[in-house]
Amino acid sequence: MKVSPGKLWGLRRLSDDSGRFKMLAMDQTGPIVNPIKQKRGVDAAPFSDISAVKGMLAEYLAPHTSAVLVDPPFGYASAVHAIPPRTGLILATEWATWVVTEGGRKSSNIPQWDAGEIRKIGADAVKVNLWFRSDVDPEVRAHQLAYLQSVKEACKANDIVFLLEFLIYPFPHEDPNLVVQNRTRMVLEALSDPDVMDPDGVDVYKLEAPIHVHNVPEPDGPEAADVQKLFDKMAGNLKRPWVLLSAGAGPEDFLKKLVYAYRAGASGYLAGRAIWAQAFDQFPDMKAMESKLRDEAVPFMHRVNELTERMARPWQEHSSWQGSIEMDPSGPDFAKLYGKAR
Repeated sequence: MKVSPGKLWGLRRLSDDSGRFKMLAMDQTGPIVNPIKQKRGVDAAPFSDISAVKGMLAEYLAPHTSAVLVDPPFGYASAVHAIPPRTGLILATEWATWVVTEGGRKSSNIPQWDAGEIRKIGADAVKVNLWFRSDVDPEVRAHQLAYLQSVKEACKANDIVFLLEFLIYPFPHEDPNLVVQNRTRMVLEALSDPDVMDPDGVDVYKLEAPIHVHNVPEPDGPEAADVQKLFDKMAGNLKRPWVLLSAGAGPEDFLKKLVYAYRAGASGYLAGRAIWAQAFDQFPDMKAMESKLRDEAVPFMHRVNELTERMARPWQEHSSWQGSIEMDPSGPDFAKLYGKAR
């Protein structure tokens, strides 16, 4: 498998020395903004509150990760000083910028932000959340595929890692419980779509589990074999390394999901709420939040990292790499060829 120099360096920056991804997500919109609004009793969450929360998350948790995912509007300026300089950096292109229609959600970039700006600021990867389900209106599907292609091309032009996330969701007129009940089918259908799963231009997938968020069966219990089949089926469609997101799962449920994911060949995690949500519940008592991060979230991260080191598949060993990775271009004409390629 041939990999461009920038993408190869970025993949190495995002993973630990063994090639496993231990990545912290703190780019969330609603899960951070909405609780702040509710507890403050305001219509718009103050920047000072969002900044304080994200800065504290970075201070306590970033040192225990291989990479951190932040958002440009609030996360970067709030957290960058607390992120260790040797930690990989991922920036999202979207932050509550999607358009809701009756036939589905349309993703879009944060105004004035794209792969070029993200590369310019020094990040190692671009993350896109592509809202996707197989039953969207044709016009929405065309928009999402065009948006996906535009990001692929921008990441290629700027030679930066493209980390693609898929999330299912309810339509405006739809009972959200139906999505919960049909999660397995909807996730697997979305990840079997040949157009959206075309790996050309994608470097890492960030995926939600094909099972319910809560009450995850024990990995060695009587239901484990059936659950594992679902993870294996999902992984069978993937032509690039992948990581698991937490999707609001509690800590213990997330650990169980990771076992299934790692058995199916996942190369790590990119998670947020499973790690820091219980500490964030203490907001606006920042001292209590700090104590929870220090005494509970950090030890939990150690458990997640130990499991990852023991079970996750290094990204270099994913079957798509066909046993070897070659930087392209390389050799004595590298400078001339690389400059021409860009």
